[in-house]
Amino acid sequence: MNTIESSGHNIYFDTNLAPLAEIIEKGTYSNVFVFADRNTAEACLPVFREMLDDFSGFDLIETDPGEENKNIDFCIGIWKTLLDFEADRKCLMINLGGGVITDMGGFVASTYKRGIDFINIPTTLLSQVDASVGGKTGIDIDNVKNMVGTFSLPQAVFIEAEFLKTVPKREMLSGFAEMIKHGLIADDKYYQELKAVDYQKITTAAIHRSVEIKNAVVTEDPLEKGKRKILNFGHTIGHAVESYSLSKDKKPLTHGEAIAIGMICEAWLSHKNSELSAEELAEVRTYISSVYPAYKIKEKSFDKLLALMQSDKKNEHGNILFSLLESIGKCTWNCRVTESDIRESMEYYNLTYVK
Repeated sequence: MNTIESSGHNIYFDTNLAPLAEIIEKGTYSNVFVFADRNTAEACLPVFREMLDDFSGFDLIETDPGEENKNIDFCIGIWKTLLDFEADRKCLMINLGGGVITDMGGFVASTYKRGIDFINIPTTLLSQVDASVGGKTGIDIDNVKNMVGTFSLPQAVFIEAEFLKTVPKREMLSGFAEMIKHGLIADDKYYQELKAVDYQKITTAAIHRSVEIKNAVVTEDPLEKGKRKILNFGHTIGHAVESYSLSKDKKPLTHGEAIAIGMICEAWLSHKNSELSAEELAEVRTYISSVYPAYKIKEKSFDKLLALMQSDKKNEHGNILFSLLESIGKCTWNCRVTESDIRESMEYYNLTYVK
């Protein structure tokens, strides 16, 4: 269970980073850079050094933490830093951090001098089960999530449970939403198992299963032409709510909190426009709302949210397309939904809101 093979690279689990030194040696890299935000550099870099027996043959590139900094301006700063270090095309970037770092670091690496090698070492639950796996990189434009990016595969991914000891409770809950999604779209049994799990005590076996599900989908459809779109269940509305919250709320929603909202809304759409039963809809709503804090989607924000959904990457010919559940554990994609149904789904979610 220590390794999953994925499209020409390996995803390693709890190896204490043992294979990393060999990968670096075989790559004969001219320079090695570790990219991290300031929080990760403080909390996780000491763990990284200890695992590699005080390996010091790298230069550290730091950035400010937070989704609001996952933009082109920060990328320009990182590219300029690489130029200042005289980095050539034979250098390696190690992305050490959460989803923002693996998304942005992968994008920077895949575009610097038309592409340099990179390795992802995700340090949050969210990045371990989602962002670091699958070969997607990206940055945000005007608070619209991942509007510019590439499909680019890392040389390896290292998932180490030790890093989760540094993750706050709220961020663990954020990552747990993606695990719930994996069960809902592909594995009913896994979903039922997660319902009995304390998200603060996630096992490597559960993380492994989530990565297994995502990797199987990505391997079948690496460029998101078809089935890979099911990984976006909960994300069409969830990303819009996340972007809106980021621009409007004093304490913005985390990615997972927004996706939890999106999954309830899109479960309702699945009942209205697909084959999800009323009983399964009620189960999904009851369970997710018992785990995640309620958030009132203000009716005055509906128009703005719909405008954000119009920018969703899955859309075609001006139509907002959804991935919807046929049942718990089975998902379909490219589902057209009316604007009135989208509004009604958000009204349905608001029934979970308690003043």
